[in-house]
Amino acid sequence: MTGRPFSGVRILDFTQVLAGPYASFQLALLGAEVIKIERRGGEDMRRTPLSREWTDRNMAPPFLAVNGNKKSLTLDLQKPAAREIVLKLAANADVVMENFRPGVMDRLGLGYAALSAVNPKLIYCAISGFGQTGPSRGEAGYDGKIQAMSGIMAITGHAEMGPTRAGFAVCDILSGATGAFAISSALFQRTHTGRGQFIDVSMLEASLAFLTTQVADYTVAGHRQAQSGNQAVSRKVTANLFHARDSFLLLAVNDEKQFSALMTTLGRADVLDDPRFGDWYVREENAAALREIIETALAAEDARTWERRLNDAGAPCGSIWKVEDIIDHPQVVARGVMQTVESPYGPLRLMGSGFQMAHGGGRLDSAAPAVGADTDAVLADIGYGEAEIAALRADAIV
Repeated sequence: MTGRPFSGVRILDFTQVLAGPYASFQLALLGAEVIKIERRGGEDMRRTPLSREWTDRNMAPPFLAVNGNKKSLTLDLQKPAAREIVLKLAANADVVMENFRPGVMDRLGLGYAALSAVNPKLIYCAISGFGQTGPSRGEAGYDGKIQAMSGIMAITGHAEMGPTRAGFAVCDILSGATGAFAISSALFQRTHTGRGQFIDVSMLEASLAFLTTQVADYTVAGHRQAQSGNQAVSRKVTANLFHARDSFLLLAVNDEKQFSALMTTLGRADVLDDPRFGDWYVREENAAALREIIETALAAEDARTWERRLNDAGAPCGSIWKVEDIIDHPQVVARGVMQTVESPYGPLRLMGSGFQMAHGGGRLDSAAPAVGADTDAVLADIGYGEAEIAALRADAIV
């Protein structure tokens, strides 16, 4: 049987909260052995205010979401004995990941220079708010801060209400995805060169890279972005949010064939011969009138009914699905998107990879580990005996 893409790859993961753990989780799903190195007591993501029950277990839902398939080793990195443990682990690791502020790992004696000295093939990925160089390198990077600075909030929301942040930690997640892609690239390159390298992931740069078309709109054509509400980047009148009888419907009608399907299915084929709506330019000029026609027709049925009817007719659209609904959508169920994994607290239903492969794809094998659950096993693997481990624990090193 074909193994998963990163089977045999060992990652020492010093990251915490979201961007870094999301990156290492993607690689863990694909077979990498990820040893999560946490401070004694565990990282902050284990304790969030969403659920007292799960926080009391040191297993807050956001932590569970991005730390499956990992091992947990606790270390007090301020102590010299912990540094010796890390050096021994790094000697046989493929990747080290961290998301401290620039310079922190160097001050601990665990930066790229120190670790690559014991393992020249090591790939070291540092994720930070602004990167390892430049005047802002020392600033903290938080998702909301990066959303505000990157341009994302400047183009999100309604002009009359001002900027709006995305409803999830979009910059953390896309920075994590960028980190996972960068590590994958470095691992592949190493198969040609035999050399490790340092990877510098900036949350600000990762976010700007995802805004590549908006950046080009300005640098090439001088177009300045503004909040456009729910209108698509195509700026087509019929690619926007509309009221149906009970809820909202997001239309994604962007070409003439789709426009014809929309108006015909709405029972307003007469609009196709109306000179006010003859092409996209005049439709924009008469946007208010076209919107009224569409919403009057949509008021006859609920949003989910229109969603099925219009999509079947070739007019792309989607009703507004809540998370608790979409995870049970027939399409999501048919594809096995959600995965169930056993835990000490019963079965957990969580997301796996965002893609599927013909063989060797991502799979959730185990739930996120308890704090330090694998400390003894990891230390034993690098030669520590039971008495030595007990001494490390007595000295509050692990």
